[in-house]
Amino acid sequence: MKQNDHTALPAGRDIAFLSLGVLGIGSSGPVIANSLMPVPSLIFWRNLGGAIVMAPFALKKREWKSPAQRSAIKISIFSGFLLALHFIGFFLAMRYTSVAAGTALTAMQPIFAAIWLRSQGGDIPKRAWIGMTIAFLSVLLITGVDLRISFHSFLGDMAALIGSALAAAYMLIGSKAQVALSTSTYTFFCYGMCALTALPIALVSHSQVLHFVARQWWLVIALIVGAQLLGHTMFNLSLKRVSPAVVSLIVFFEVPVSAILAYFWLNQKPPAGIIPGIIGLLIGCTVFVYRSKEVK
Repeated sequence: MKQNDHTALPAGRDIAFLSLGVLGIGSSGPVIANSLMPVPSLIFWRNLGGAIVMAPFALKKREWKSPAQRSAIKISIFSGFLLALHFIGFFLAMRYTSVAAGTALTAMQPIFAAIWLRSQGGDIPKRAWIGMTIAFLSVLLITGVDLRISFHSFLGDMAALIGSALAAAYMLIGSKAQVALSTSTYTFFCYGMCALTALPIALVSHSQVLHFVARQWWLVIALIVGAQLLGHTMFNLSLKRVSPAVVSLIVFFEVPVSAILAYFWLNQKPPAGIIPGIIGLLIGCTVFVYRSKEVK
């Protein structure tokens, strides 16, 4: 990726990583909606599992010797704290509103990422802004939000919106940490901190942490394998070469994946506007990544 070029297309193995990532995080919404485990407990077990899986790879790398690596570890820890806050917003959205609406609003993170990158002098061409605008309007169409929405669903929408901003921050900071760290080391500290953030919240809120029925543990395993390892970890692998703005925009594809899974698994019928919304979403993503050489 060229310096400050935030619309460069992913190539080679990053296409495979990002494709797996979309499928992974796309499965998270329906799984969370199916789970009865309290939100802080679900976040704790999901990220503890991810940290444990990455631990052997991180220990093998031994990336804590240089000042740059130790500084990057601190950034990774902060990124994990932001990830925990993002998960709280996203998990609450899955419980309060529909999977389609919650994932659509959470997938708005590239808007926040692009605005931040532009404020830092990043190269975001005019055509990219047009693409993001189309995608953003399409996301609003998918949610089907109108004046008749219930207050319960409104709270879910707000949680998802806040979660999208936190997801953008987590991804932007994570890309900086991985300049000096491998993905395995970064995710070990990031996921570990996320789990450590969620645990005291679970304890203070008197949430049940242990003694769940087998089905709830299987759902946790599904989250670890799908959303955590195939989702977030694959995205983090790509962040070494692909701009956070592009990775964030590709997260938009989580919306149709989650909506389809929710329809067949949870019998959640998406809003009537979701089909044209998905089409607009794909058009917006295409316009964004098909960068031009116009005068910025």
